[in-house]
Formats: sequence, structure tokens, C-alpha cells
Amino acid sequence: METFDGYRRPSGRIGVRNVVAVIPLSVAVSAIATQISKNRSERVCATPHQLAADAPEATLAQTKRVLEGTATNPNVAGVLVIELGTERIDADELADAVAATGRPVKTLSVRETGGTEAAVEAGLEAIDRLVEETDGARRESADVSELVLGVECGGSDATSGLASNPAVGNACDRLIEAGGTASFSETPEFIGAEHVLAERCADDEVRQKLLDYVERRESMAEMMGTDLRGAQPSPGNQEGGLTTIEEKSLGAISKGGTKPIRDIVPYGEALPVGGGLVLMDTPGYDIESVVGKVAGGAQVIVFTTGRGSTTGNPIAPVIKVCGNPQTWNRMASNMDVNASTVIEGDDLEAVGGRIFDTIVETADGRPTNAEVHGLREFAINEVQPNELGYFENAL
Repeated sequence: METFDGYRRPSGRIGVRNVVAVIPLSVAVSAIATQISKNRSERVCATPHQLAADAPEATLAQTKRVLEGTATNPNVAGVLVIELGTERIDADELADAVAATGRPVKTLSVRETGGTEAAVEAGLEAIDRLVEETDGARRESADVSELVLGVECGGSDATSGLASNPAVGNACDRLIEAGGTASFSETPEFIGAEHVLAERCADDEVRQKLLDYVERRESMAEMMGTDLRGAQPSPGNQEGGLTTIEEKSLGAISKGGTKPIRDIVPYGEALPVGGGLVLMDTPGYDIESVVGKVAGGAQVIVFTTGRGSTTGNPIAPVIKVCGNPQTWNRMASNMDVNASTVIEGDDLEAVGGRIFDTIVETADGRPTNAEVHGLREFAINEVQPNELGYFENAL
């Protein structure tokens, strides 16, 4: 039985990192959150984003769900919530939700503190106290069945569907067989392969949810003047050798493995522990998609690429798996697993085993190259005005 040493939280979930998160409520205080997180313990990470203090209700609801999910991800040990003081999202309400999970949490209002300089000074004092409070967190052995793994792809090329994605899918199958949860997303990239995914759904209800999510994403894109079936593969994908949306989508969904699809959840919604294969409805933008799964509770992200990517995350370690031998040679310092050996004849099972071992080692504390380089991108998917009509009939 595979195990790793993690941080047991009062809620019972196990974290693979011991992060103190600096969570801004809006873009107005994102720069202050970043400033507070600099030059402090490596455990201190900010989640700056671009969302406004005042926004339509559906946008606020999604933002609030993501902020709360991020702040209560198992990898988070303590939280500092920062507000300007004019946001419609209530800082105390978010802090109460964090406190309910047993984590130490503090709030900071820039207006009440007296402006940027005073807020940074007060924030640094608050962060130092949170670091001290959480420094003593003890690690304990946990089974891999407690892992929720998020799977992502970006900068895809022809090697992605041949090597890195199916190899990661093999690792997902291994995790699910061990009792864990794997989740992939990017609903626009289901298009052209939705019939294949539908056949894998556990029951009719899940099947209909999946098809409804695909139809909604495609309809929203059409409403904004974009024909997803005509616009994909993207110019970058085409440069990488992908020729049709079906080719791209069939390759993309292979990163989820071969197990039945147990459910599909909204963006940023909680992913179940021990849930098998569960999809999440997200946009195709890599960083927003990763953030959605981390907000859903994923402790580790596996990210496949063919053309190259440097994406990381402030809360969860991101493991890069590369299927292109040229990209591996050029960007090995950004990658963690070389899946391009599949192209050269390596056994897919063997590469899948290497990826699974890397997942367990990363959960056990081994830093990924994105962590080594301090790459911590964070962006929340914003519900656009043209989409709001659809959310009135949200799934």
C-alpha cells in the first residue's frame, strides 16, 4: 500500500504542503497581498487575482466559492484575508468559514488600517504570527487513497495525445484503483469527444450533466461570437501538429485514464475524497482551470505539455509531464517527468508507473520544479456579463 507523510488538518483532510495563504478579496488589494508574502517564509503564498470589488451576483458567488475553497484546501495551514473594505464579499464571513475548519485565520482591512503602508506593516505582523502558530504542524503517514489529484494540459502538441496524456491517464487509473480521486476539466476540450466521455459515465444522470455542461460551454462561446468547433485546435496547437478538434479532444481526455466517470461538478466545487474519476466544468485557460481544481480540494496537480509550459500554483505543487523530446531537452529544468520516452518506444505502463511514483513522492514533500522556481500563478475564472443569463438556469 502506497503512503506519504502529510499534514493532518483538524477537518480530517490531509495536506501535502503547510502553506500560510494571503487571500485578497479583490484586485484592489492583490498587490498588497503579494507585497506581504514577499521576503517571508517560503510557506507564505499570496493568491492575487483580477476580480473587482463590486460585481454581478453570479460572478461574486463563483469568486466567493473559489476563495473559500482555496483558503480551506488541505495544503493550507493558516490564512490572512485582506480586504479594501468596500468589497461585496464579506471578509469576516470568509474568515468564519476558514475558522470552522479549525485553521487559524486573521483579517485585515486596508481602509481601517490606514492605507497601503500601514496595511503592509500590519499584514507582515499578522503573517509572522500565523507562521509561528503553524510551524509546529506535525506530519503523519497517510494512504494515497486520501489524495485528490487534479490533471491539466497546456501547450499541447501531437505528442500530448500519444505520450504524456495517456501516460498520466495510466497514473490516474493507478490512483483510483488505490482508492483515490482524479479530476480533469477544461470542458471546451471535451467538444468533439463528448460522445466518448458520455459512454463512460456511471449512470444516465451523470451522462446528462456532462452533455449539458458541454452544450452550455459551446452555446456561451457562440453567444460571444466564437465557434469552438471551428476555432480549435488553436494556432499554437496547429503549430504543434494537431489538425482537428476531435484529434485534440481525444488526446486531451486520455489524461483522465479509463475509469468510469462518477460525477461532474461546477467550477471550484468540492471534489470528493475517494471519489474515483470526477470531472470539473472549467474554461480551457490553464491557470484558471488549475485554480478551480485546487479550490475543489486537489492537493497535487499533474500538468502535461508538449510545446512547453512553466505554470505553477501557490497552494498545490504542479508536476510537469512532457511528451515532446525536443521540449524536454530545451526545458528540462521546468519539467518533472519525461514521458517523451513513449515516443521512442518506452512502455506506457512503465511511464505511467514513473508518474504515479512522482505523485506519491511529491505528496511526500519532494518539491516540483515549478516550486523550485517560485512559479505561483493564480487566476479565477470570471463569469462574463453575456454568460449571466445562463447562470440563471445554472446546473
